[in-house]
Amino acid sequence: MLRIGLAMLQGARHEHEEALLASAIDLGLEIEIVYLRTAKDVDETIDALVLPGGESTAMRKASTSEGLLDGIYSWMDDFTARPVLGTCAGAILLAMPDGARNPFIQAGISRNAWGRQRQSFEAAVVVDLPLHESSNVKVARTADEFGHTPLAVDGQIDNDGSALFPGVFIRAPRFESESVTCDVIARFGDEIVGVIDGSKCAVTFHPELTGDRRFHTWLLQQIVNQGPTN
Repeated sequence: MLRIGLAMLQGARHEHEEALLASAIDLGLEIEIVYLRTAKDVDETIDALVLPGGESTAMRKASTSEGLLDGIYSWMDDFTARPVLGTCAGAILLAMPDGARNPFIQAGISRNAWGRQRQSFEAAVVVDLPLHESSNVKVARTADEFGHTPLAVDGQIDNDGSALFPGVFIRAPRFESESVTCDVIARFGDEIVGVIDGSKCAVTFHPELTGDRRFHTWLLQQIVNQGPTN
């Protein structure tokens, strides 16, 4: 049983949950989604983390009372090989951690660099991750107490038959291309929109709002590939 910690700070948390559960079914894995609300929830039994989108400043403030973000950062310091997926504001938290901590990804980032909410957009993204065969299973999940249920934006097929990723950019941050020294795995035109630095993956869009599970599959496979949890 793989235990995936989902930071309950803000953003499309339950959509991440649906994508992880569906990816696990496709891969034949058993997983448990652990809601992370306090620092004590982030312990050595967590195999991987998901940092969802939202508003990074609000997320930092919201985590103060229960120390969640500090707990997450300490977990990443202690378990450097365990994988983390950060989307949108989650990417900011990886690139710009609080205090004297070094960045967890070697890529500078600018907040809200695409503009305000009305400048949010959808666009095809080229992703350098394997496109695994999917059963297109839909995970049935009742709405939470706020009425949230997962969305599903379908992917697109390019003229050469390759699958493009349906990028959903919502008040998106922007990687500063000249500062990126880790592996680039997603581009929107000439723009870098996704990177991997060791066990950390950060994207400036929202893969959880789509039916394409490549990033959530990557996270689960990283746990399996590294064998016994380090």
